[in-house]
Amino acid sequence: MTSASHPITTELILGGQKSGKSRRAELLARDWLARSADHRAVLIATGQAWDDEMRERIARHQRDRAERVPGLQTVEEPRDVAAAVARHSAPQSLVVVDCLTLWLTHWTMPQGFETMDLEQKQAQALEWNAQAAMFLEAIRQSPGPVVLVGNEIGLGVIPMGREVRAFVDALGMLNQQVAQVCPRVTLMAAGLPLTLKEPC
Repeated sequence: MTSASHPITTELILGGQKSGKSRRAELLARDWLARSADHRAVLIATGQAWDDEMRERIARHQRDRAERVPGLQTVEEPRDVAAAVARHSAPQSLVVVDCLTLWLTHWTMPQGFETMDLEQKQAQALEWNAQAAMFLEAIRQSPGPVVLVGNEIGLGVIPMGREVRAFVDALGMLNQQVAQVCPRVTLMAAGLPLTLKEPC
């Protein structure tokens, strides 16, 4: 994935389900740790276990990561990701955020969303916009590399439901905004990386 002529830098990794995007982030973290004894790597995990299937999925991911990248520290933070990035960023640290899609879900479709009235939903949207702005600034200000994992879900048919369409739109906008501040952007398909943007 990486080499001495391909330095690790802040990178957005997009892809569909099981495209290899999280595996690429782990490989970047493994390579970063191998380059210096002073390097550290932190994974900010945004997933939450709302049911048994999700609990098992998270546990399986934790076991797999521990085997593949034993030096990768995990921090669970489903909502205040901007603060977590700022807190763990350092010149010798690589921060992985996995994933942006679940983070957006926690903000735009939180538990109890169905029972919120219009005013509450509007307040939630304003709070999300503020969080997204702080997140983008945290990436810009990070003294070390940040690797961001997210889903590309806008390639299929247009969803039927209004709220699902709004989520697809919001994720597309978030991906565009993050891509603007990342020197490198990679699209994963079938485990293979396609470079969309390289550092100048």
